[in-house]
Amino acid sequence: MDWQRNLLLVAMAAVTFLLVLEWNNFREAQTPEFDQTTTLQPNGEFVAVPAATDSGASVIPEVPAANPTEVTPDLGASTPIAEASQRLIPVRTDVLDVLIDTVGGDILRVALPQHLESLEEGADPYVLLNQTNFTTYVAQSGLIGPQGTDSGQDRPVFRASSSEFTLEEGQDELVVDLVLQQDGVDITKRFVFRRGDYLVDVNYHVENRTAEPWQAHLFAQIKRDAHTPPVDNSMGMKPYVGPALSTEERNYHRISFDDLAEKSYQTTREGGWIAMVQRYFISAWIPEASAQNRFSLRQVGDLYVFGYTAPATTIAPGASGELSSRFYAGPKDQYRLQEIAPYLDLTIDYGWLWWLAKPIFWLLIKIQSLVGNWGWSIILLTVVIKALFFHLSAKSYRSMAAMRKLQPEMMRLRDLHGDDRQKLSQATMELYRKHKVNPLGGCLPILVQMPVFIALFWVLSESVELRHAPWILWINDLSVRDPWFILPIIMGATMWAQQKLNPAPPDPMQARIMQLMPVLFTFFLMWFPAGLVLYWTVNNLLSILQQWLITRRIEATA
Repeated sequence: MDWQRNLLLVAMAAVTFLLVLEWNNFREAQTPEFDQTTTLQPNGEFVAVPAATDSGASVIPEVPAANPTEVTPDLGASTPIAEASQRLIPVRTDVLDVLIDTVGGDILRVALPQHLESLEEGADPYVLLNQTNFTTYVAQSGLIGPQGTDSGQDRPVFRASSSEFTLEEGQDELVVDLVLQQDGVDITKRFVFRRGDYLVDVNYHVENRTAEPWQAHLFAQIKRDAHTPPVDNSMGMKPYVGPALSTEERNYHRISFDDLAEKSYQTTREGGWIAMVQRYFISAWIPEASAQNRFSLRQVGDLYVFGYTAPATTIAPGASGELSSRFYAGPKDQYRLQEIAPYLDLTIDYGWLWWLAKPIFWLLIKIQSLVGNWGWSIILLTVVIKALFFHLSAKSYRSMAAMRKLQPEMMRLRDLHGDDRQKLSQATMELYRKHKVNPLGGCLPILVQMPVFIALFWVLSESVELRHAPWILWINDLSVRDPWFILPIIMGATMWAQQKLNPAPPDPMQARIMQLMPVLFTFFLMWFPAGLVLYWTVNNLLSILQQWLITRRIEATA
């Protein structure tokens, strides 16, 4: 009757597998698609803002939350622009597609042409920042203080020399000027875009044509709701979504939306940066490195506002000056972020093993530059790591092989002593001493390797380079799950084969649990990114080969 039981088990497994496929397809079909059309918020009044003083910056002004059902803004009688279409200035480079609002000069939308929403043909660029009827994620900047442009009831309305700007072929830099004349002062808000770069210079050039000194603070902030952007269909570790900054005490300090809902946060430091972090992408304001900047994070209504205020800048009568900041919106490129600001690359969160993950990532990058395929690069990286731990693994496998040789004798002891666990334990330890076998010898080498495995897990999870990166055949994206679950099944088979090379636990219950482990891990890894499962599978195959050779050699000398 064993064949009937086995056939029933196979049938149940097949039905479960088909149900998983259908459930996953249903979940994808039911995922709502939100309208990505950029809308504008009504230009309501600011929260009252006290004038800045020499002792410190004023509170960053708040632009009220939008009425999500209102597309055409109500700018008031004093606002010269009446149509929403006239407010938005498209700016296009080879890597950025940006919409700038002439009211305030805010960045309302950032799309990334080099990073698509999906692998489908004709897919749109990935939208990082946007102001829609469903979401708010914008970058704002302005001037506050005695003569600031944003200290009154309305935000300033700039004029642009063109209705759109495009970085042309052969052009390495694109300058977008927004001009404002205010009480005898000429103010130019200048955005400088560069070819191949996600970093934008945001400068205020001020010409004081009055007979009085001009003074203001530059502020820059990110305003966002708490929605979590959809993550590609993988389980794995849940990525952090929320603000982060660099403080005097901590190079990388995360403050979640939940924390801000309970309590606001303020700090002051020289230089620094403040960012909105999510999987693969970030946006960040980077102030002047030599200035003592005031950072502030808080909840305002249903939105979260986090940014900084720079020290006051004073411009003498008849003189000119500049207030500067930089804004980054793009992928988590580790080496580019290192160049932009100290510790900004820590937004690629490798956890407490970052010191180990960074050299692993460096090695992966070097291999990929030679191979040109991220899948084969992961395989070669696994081989290199396995080679580094070859002798340590060999010690573990020799211990397991020795334990395997003692299995018949251990079974005899168990039958001899029955349920007397104390005598069985004493006899087993005596057997170990007689044959000079350390029962823990197979565990210690594995524990030593665990930090490397965990660090590699975070590298493969956090690297934007693997997003939409194909390997071969049906694997067209290593950052998401295997669409047909073939790799997890192969991984489960390799885990089962490796288990057969190890000595079975003497306790029947432990033995049954160990037999279930390959099945449990197979289902567990079905939703992990294919790149991670590929690493695990290759590591298992190399371990099986090494363990089989060592076991065969030891048994041959018996």
